[in-house]
Amino acid sequence: MAWLVTKYLLTAAIVVLVTELAKRSDRLGGFVAALPLVTVLALIWLYVERQPMEKIANHAWYTFWYVLPTLPMFLVFPWLLPRIGFWPTLGSCALLTVMCFGLLAVAVRRIGVELL
Repeated sequence: MAWLVTKYLLTAAIVVLVTELAKRSDRLGGFVAALPLVTVLALIWLYVERQPMEKIANHAWYTFWYVLPTLPMFLVFPWLLPRIGFWPTLGSCALLTVMCFGLLAVAVRRIGVELL
């Protein structure tokens, strides 16, 4: 149980760090948020918990493919935000990401990558 609490606290601390940095500097906050900190932590947790190397490698492999459809959101969000407000922008970007994910899943299936 202590291990689980440690994982939660460390992971939460990173989220708090990013938001605090973003309050002070848009660029620094964005830079730290763009780092794959959550993925690196997940890889560390999987390794420390003695998961098979194949599972750890698969996590990194699928993370790459799942990140790609989120990228358009980061271009659309700042454009939509002043036009329609925060919550509608967030919802629209979530929908955009789901659509991009679906398109990517269909596209990469042709090269043998199964995302769904």
